[in-house]
Amino acid sequence: MSLKRIAEELGLSLTTVSRAMNGYPEVAAATRRAVLEAAARMDYRADARARGLALGRADAVGIVFPVTTGDLGDQQFLQVASSMSERFAQSGLDLLIVSASADDELAAYERAITGRHIGVFVVPRTRVRDRRLELLQARNVAFVAYGRSASLTSEYAWFDFDNLAGARMATDRLLRLGHRRLGYLGAPPEYNFADQRYAGFCASLKAAGVPLKPLSVQRNALERRSGYAAMQKLLALPQRPTAVLVDNNLAGIGAVHAVLHSGLVLGRDLSVIVYDGLGSDSVVRTTVTAVMQPTPIATGVALAEMTLARLRGEPLESLQKLCTPELEIGDSDGPPPTS
Repeated sequence: MSLKRIAEELGLSLTTVSRAMNGYPEVAAATRRAVLEAAARMDYRADARARGLALGRADAVGIVFPVTTGDLGDQQFLQVASSMSERFAQSGLDLLIVSASADDELAAYERAITGRHIGVFVVPRTRVRDRRLELLQARNVAFVAYGRSASLTSEYAWFDFDNLAGARMATDRLLRLGHRRLGYLGAPPEYNFADQRYAGFCASLKAAGVPLKPLSVQRNALERRSGYAAMQKLLALPQRPTAVLVDNNLAGIGAVHAVLHSGLVLGRDLSVIVYDGLGSDSVVRTTVTAVMQPTPIATGVALAEMTLARLRGEPLESLQKLCTPELEIGDSDGPPPTS
């Protein structure tokens, strides 16, 4: 049963019927009573989503995510999303994850914006030049960036970690242990977190007077397979690094397995520090030294609260949070080998 049928039955406009059903004060009491009685008689059931759209309210938070096989295995992302979803459900909102190919990501945002039931977007894995954020800002669509971007010049809501400081913590530790042949294995430089972490690595080397060796840098790994391949390249160098910093946990899993499969002992033959560690489901027996950030569950709650605040229209300058990472010492790093 539709509102249109009720309108035809009572000889009223569709707008009047809709306003009567939604409790608008300008509708006469007698008219509202007649509409409600007709709705009950015809067994009308309101569509909650359609009602939200009619009133200009959204009932969902959206994430457009280029899902690959590696992403589906990203335990941390899934935990963040799950934590966000639980918090949004308490406020009567759904979290919609829209799958898109990397080449179709902007078009997916356009389709999601046109659909109108998404009231605010959470944008993950921000980029140094982020056309997604630029699109949302240009279209005046609410969003919270999960990470920052240098491409936006006006205020926006963001939740991020001090990536530069975290990389410096890890690099400084390796330098203090005596390493001078340091390698870097990271995500493509287009990602903002990767750009910041690499900058921190380079800053620590420069401050210590240690030259950066370009051949010891691999910046093309954001999943297990590419992390494995990148570490193999570092291990095959004529003068391989004595220590490697890996800037993301997915590549870190592959990188650590490459070390173990080569017969090297972590912390003795090669020191490795992995950003975010290997995850709670790791089968690697060695405890890996890691730059750690708030747990995925805590991150998801914080992102959800910021997103709800964005929906409430709170000032953008109050919706910017930078978290400081910590270094958790494991068994995967130590002094450089003597030979």
